[in-house]
Amino acid sequence: MHAAGTFTVAAFDPTELSPTPAIETGLAVGVSTMTKQFTGEVDGRSATLFTAAFDQASGVGTYLAMESFEGRLGDRAGTVNFAHSATTLGDGGRAGDYFVIVPGSGTGDLAGITGSGGLTVDPDGTHRVWFDYELPA
Repeated sequence: MHAAGTFTVAAFDPTELSPTPAIETGLAVGVSTMTKQFTGEVDGRSATLFTAAFDQASGVGTYLAMESFEGRLGDRAGTVNFAHSATTLGDGGRAGDYFVIVPGSGTGDLAGITGSGGLTVDPDGTHRVWFDYELPA
């Protein structure tokens, strides 16, 4: 099964949480929380824990995120966790994209869901998401 949609970031809130012991590197690690709104075949909202080492000036860095989603994938409603990460290269490119649905995390019509997906950002700034998934019969 496949479901795609777009999303907007409704809130991005940096936290005071930092790794210990403190180890100084070329890019500091930060932790934030995010909320997102999804529309399309992926319709709902998510709460996200977002960790990144990122240089705003160059656009180079890597992020790791864990999202808890509530809504619909296609015609199925429920909740599910998914994780994703990528490296941004500063020239608009990305590398090392990773996206996985957390096994055992689905509820409601999404109970038993497994699979993967992806995220991309269009040149105009539109954020896109898709899920390629299976559900038990």
